[in-house]
Amino acid sequence: MKRREFITLLGGAAAGWPLAAHAQQAVIPVVGLLRTTPAAPFTALVAALGQGLGDEGFVEGRNVALEQRYADNQLDRLPVLAADLVRRQVSVIVGNVGAVDAARAVTTTIPIVFVTGEDPVKTGLVASLNRPEANLTGVTFFGGSTLNAKQLELLREIVPSATVFAVLGDVNYPPFEAQLPDAEVAGRALGRRIVVVRLPGSCRPAPARSWSAAVPSSPANVARWSRWRPAMPFRRSTTNETA
Repeated sequence: MKRREFITLLGGAAAGWPLAAHAQQAVIPVVGLLRTTPAAPFTALVAALGQGLGDEGFVEGRNVALEQRYADNQLDRLPVLAADLVRRQVSVIVGNVGAVDAARAVTTTIPIVFVTGEDPVKTGLVASLNRPEANLTGVTFFGGSTLNAKQLELLREIVPSATVFAVLGDVNYPPFEAQLPDAEVAGRALGRRIVVVRLPGSCRPAPARSWSAAVPSSPANVARWSRWRPAMPFRRSTTNETA
């Protein structure tokens, strides 16, 4: 979705708001920001959102408001946070891909703008890229399985003697399982075996980038690493939360 289309949604909402009974002033539209993550690591993202709105003439506190809701990686909080934004009568909800299901479960009318590194058609977010339909639209970087296959190619170049690649994934990140078949196909094409290591919910202290790969030299090394893993401090990259 282009930025102009998002601004059109927001501007249309602003034009339709009624005059307040007492002050005779238009109620300003509200942008709801919903994320699975904590707030602190993403202050730059919020600033960028504000700058983009400002470029189109929307200034927070003057003619637009921003309501932020963060789940702090506790995904069971998302339905309540999403419902709170709907009660706040936001004009649009902007969220990372992990928050989208919670948002669309509570509204079929409020526009939802997502950012994802996956294929939004394959993951069921939209019907097609040209015609998203329903109330969802957004931006995709088409990482996902394509990017993961490229990572495996890079690993082969870095450690050409490795015969087994371990794929590490967060069991709480739905696209992870969907990407595994593509990873296994890519591994076979490279002449490498793929061993899947699923990270349990207890190893989720950090924001959610859920897909990475290691290069053990043998299946035995994978097994040993898997036994050590629960005791290891684990911190995932946030490059895919993008957003």
